[in-house]
Amino acid sequence: MTNDFADFPYKALSVEQKGPVVRVRLNPSGQDSTLNIAALDDLIALLNSLHERPDVQVLVLSSLGDDFCLGADREEYQAALEGDPTGTATRRIVDKAYRVCDALENTHAVTIARLHGRVVGAGIALASFCDLRAGADTCRFRMPEVGLGIPPAWGGAMGRLVAENGAARIRELMLTCEPFDAATAHRIGLLHKVAPLDELDTVVDAWVKPLLRRSPEALTLTKRMLAGYARADRTADVALLDAHLLAAQLGRPRPQPSAASPSGS
Repeated sequence: MTNDFADFPYKALSVEQKGPVVRVRLNPSGQDSTLNIAALDDLIALLNSLHERPDVQVLVLSSLGDDFCLGADREEYQAALEGDPTGTATRRIVDKAYRVCDALENTHAVTIARLHGRVVGAGIALASFCDLRAGADTCRFRMPEVGLGIPPAWGGAMGRLVAENGAARIRELMLTCEPFDAATAHRIGLLHKVAPLDELDTVVDAWVKPLLRRSPEALTLTKRMLAGYARADRTADVALLDAHLLAAQLGRPRPQPSAASPSGS
């Protein structure tokens, strides 16, 4: 059994293993903080490979860019629609998002999201499927989908966010698209811990060290039980329809705003 992930040619991830801890960093170029197809493909490959890696106990997800994630790559959606007006290609992209989030929720490893900068749309969704979430006190969050004229249908995040953070607060943030800060994210449960940016790694390490002392079997069983209870709360979860909902909405002609009605974003 190999002790590292260096053999796989990741294009949009930096992956480093040290013993039972794997650190996965989005945006290794440090330039484009959108969650594009290449990142989704890499995440699917990585998370699927964990099935054969019981030695991995903790996965830390972060980013090397100025921001954790600015959301899905809408240019890729537009290109997919132009190349295939039926929406099939777009559905494939959004299905990848579902597979990533489902794999994050169900992997045996304890997953930790380390957030900094802006965390927008799909970035919030991706972080929400991690078991533990720590953010810098300078983080800024936003769910902009409704303002962009599309439903918040990415990776099954709506059901997860409602189950984790409560319907009332998520309803407000999704409908108004208002930005919110780290203190608000902590108050509603989106963040478990908040710290100054230069102390964020210390906070993450304070989780990692005791996790490594726990029985791997007990951690995995507890994760499975928690996931089971969370999914029981989502008995009407329509996450598998997200790809169809988003593709259909993106394919509709956009009405032009009148001069008296500024468009939302």
